[in-house]
Amino acid sequence: MSGPAKTRALYNGDCPVCSAEMCHYEAYADTKNLPLGFEDLNKIDLSDWGVTEDQATRLLHVIHDDKLLVGWDAFLALWSQMPRYQLVARIGGWPIVRPIASWGYKHIVARIIYERHLRRKARGLVGSS
Repeated sequence: MSGPAKTRALYNGDCPVCSAEMCHYEAYADTKNLPLGFEDLNKIDLSDWGVTEDQATRLLHVIHDDKLLVGWDAFLALWSQMPRYQLVARIGGWPIVRPIASWGYKHIVARIIYERHLRRKARGLVGSS
C-alpha cells in the first residue's frame, strides 16, 4: 500500500474469529494494493481511536474518511473499499437489509463473539490490557 490508509479497521487480534476475518481482508487488500489499514486493539494505544478496550472488543470499529464507524456501518465501509466485497456492501446497505443485518450483527453475532472473548479472558487465555 502506498501512502496512508484511507480506511482503517480496529479488531481484536485475541479473538480467533476477528483475527481470521481481518487477516483475510488484510491479505486481500495487500494483493490489490488497497489503501486499507488493520490495527490489532491489543497492540496500539486505543486513545488514538477514542474507544475503550471493552467498546473495541464488542463491535468492529472502522475509521473511513476521518469518520469513526461502528458495527454494521463499519463493515459496509470496509467492504465498499474492496472490489471483491463491493456487491456485499451495496446489498448490506439496502434500506430493507441494513436495519435487519445491523441488528443481527450487534445483538446476535457480535454478542456471541464478545461473550466468547470474555470467557477466554476469564480463563487467562488472552491478555488483560
